[in-house]
Amino acid sequence: MRMTLYTAATPNGWKISIALEELGIPYDVRVIDFATNEQKSDWYVNINPNGRIPALVDGDFSLFESGAILIYLAEKTGKLLPTDPKGRSRVIQWLMFQMSAVGPMMGQANVFLRYFPEKIQPAIDRYQREVTRLFGVLDKQLATHEYIAGEYSIADIALWPWVSGYEWSGVSVEEFPHLQRWLALVGSRPAVQAGRDIPIKRDRAREIEEAKKSGPKMLS
Repeated sequence: MRMTLYTAATPNGWKISIALEELGIPYDVRVIDFATNEQKSDWYVNINPNGRIPALVDGDFSLFESGAILIYLAEKTGKLLPTDPKGRSRVIQWLMFQMSAVGPMMGQANVFLRYFPEKIQPAIDRYQREVTRLFGVLDKQLATHEYIAGEYSIADIALWPWVSGYEWSGVSVEEFPHLQRWLALVGSRPAVQAGRDIPIKRDRAREIEEAKKSGPKMLS
């Protein structure tokens, strides 16, 4: 049975589509429309009680929270997460680093820089400084590790969609050569590129298929 991914074009959504592509798991995509607050609708909150994306349905089992979904997929397939206690812990530590630090701080930097109704420069500076500090932590780790926890894992999958959007937070990676190397390395993976195109290309393909079924019509 195919899984169903409920998602949108955001870093947290891309984590799961990248993982599914890396693991070769068949899945369908259901794009959640933020413009209509679809993520707050009753049917969706039954899947994800927090009313956010992503969510994943595997048969009769629903999952929310991107980190928890990544762990579930890794454990289900036996890939992208070591099974020995220390190796597993190293990966989960860096996964939690993304969930508790990199994601929230970059998210706040994005909001105050681009979306807040007024420019509060101390807030912008505060979050950008913290993002830069976190990038320094990653750079130091990557100076001695090809991937963030040694081998390629769900920790890299969690971090890459956020860190690769550094310009959106108004920060730079120029001073972090090891982080730059890692960004290019992970970003060159075909599954990462395919997952990063979800839901855009997958949604477009669905539109084309629906158009074929309903007969000729103009596609913009």
